[in-house]
Amino acid sequence: MSAKRLELLKEVVPTASRVAVLWNPTHPTNPLQLRETQAAAQALGVTLQPLDVRGSDDLDRAFAAMVRQRAVALLVLADPLTVHHRRRLVDLAAKNRLPAMYPFREQVEAGGLMAYGPSLPNLYRRAATYVDKILKGAKPADLPVEQPMRFEMVINMMTAKALGITFPQSILIRADQVIQ
Repeated sequence: MSAKRLELLKEVVPTASRVAVLWNPTHPTNPLQLRETQAAAQALGVTLQPLDVRGSDDLDRAFAAMVRQRAVALLVLADPLTVHHRRRLVDLAAKNRLPAMYPFREQVEAGGLMAYGPSLPNLYRRAATYVDKILKGAKPADLPVEQPMRFEMVINMMTAKALGITFPQSILIRADQVIQ
């Protein structure tokens, strides 16, 4: 998913030759997400600037490093920390005029530029069906592993306007929701 997010971000900001990546090395999936993003970056001719954030105290330091190292855009990897602090992330990205791609719609609803990822409410509903099966006696080890089936792209036109970004038509027609 993070490789696809980088491709979409590059489509919206074609001049993005240096992209900062916020990631949490303590999150189990983030090292894999970062490796996938690095492979995509190489194919796209993008230099990544990975910045680890392990807690909210690291956010100001990470944004200062982005500015110092002249990042042109920001990619946020999926992590409970970045979802929980979405308002602060969005505010820091706006303050530093960084177009940012997020993993979840909730971050765009908070004012972020764009998101591509699974629908969290849909994931929660699927999890509830598993809980129901377990409460009715199913053994968790016998239940199949499911991957998300529904993905959504959400874009925020107000944020785009504030950043001076015009979304390409190819992005607009693929968006599931456009926040005006």
